[in-house]
Amino acid sequence: MKLAKIFTGASVLALGLAAAAQQPGQPELKIDATNRTLTVTATETVNAEPDVAILHIGFETMPSGAKQAYADGARNSNAIIDALKQAGIAESDIHSESQYLEPDSTPKSHKFKLAQQWTVKTTPAHAAEILDDAVTAGANNSGEIDWTVKDERALEEQALDKAAARARENAAVLAKGMGVHLGAVIYASNQLSSPMIPRPMMRSSFAMAPQAQAGPPLAIEPHKVTREATVYAVFAIE
Repeated sequence: MKLAKIFTGASVLALGLAAAAQQPGQPELKIDATNRTLTVTATETVNAEPDVAILHIGFETMPSGAKQAYADGARNSNAIIDALKQAGIAESDIHSESQYLEPDSTPKSHKFKLAQQWTVKTTPAHAAEILDDAVTAGANNSGEIDWTVKDERALEEQALDKAAARARENAAVLAKGMGVHLGAVIYASNQLSSPMIPRPMMRSSFAMAPQAQAGPPLAIEPHKVTREATVYAVFAIE
C-alpha cells in the first residue's frame, strides 16, 4: 500500500498575550500571562490502490404504455441480472438501489418509463468487463464506479497517525524556535474526510448498439482511494 503525503496545515502559536487563531468548532482558549500554550493544526493524506470496485448498473425503458413499460422493464431487469451472474458475480454482491415506473416527461405524451438501478461489487480488474456485460444485456444507464478498499478503517487510522505525528513535529519545531520547552498535550481533536473525486457517468441512448458492432470493454483506470485527517492540538509550554 503506497502512502503519499500531500500537505501539512499551518501552525499557529499562542504564547503570553499573543492572539491565537481559533479553529471552527474548537474550544475558545484563554490567552493571558498565566496560560502558556502552543497550538498546532496538521493535515495529512494517505492513498491506497483500490481492491474493490462498486459499479452502478441500471436501465431505463423507452416511453410506452404503463403495462408495456413494466413488461419491457421486467425483461431488461432479468436479462441484466442473468448476465451479471453468468459473469461470475455472486447474488450477495448485487443490491437494488431503486426501481420506479414514472410518466414520461415529454409534454402530452401520456406514456411511461420504467427505470431500475443496482450496485454491483467486483474487483477493479474485472470492472470494465462486468460493465460491458451489463450494457450488452440492456443496462443503458450505467457507468459510475466507486473505488474503495476492503479495510477502510486501516486507511483512516494511517491518516490519523500521520497527522498526529506531524502535529507533534510542528509543535516541537515551534517550541524550539521560540526558545521554550514543549510540555504535555492539553487538548486534541481530529477530523477525517474523503476528498471528492469527479466520477463521470456513462449514459447510453435508449437504442442499444447491435451485438455485431460490440467492441472491447471500455479502458477504465481505477483511481486511488484517499483518506485525509486533520489533527488540532494544544500543548503546554514550559
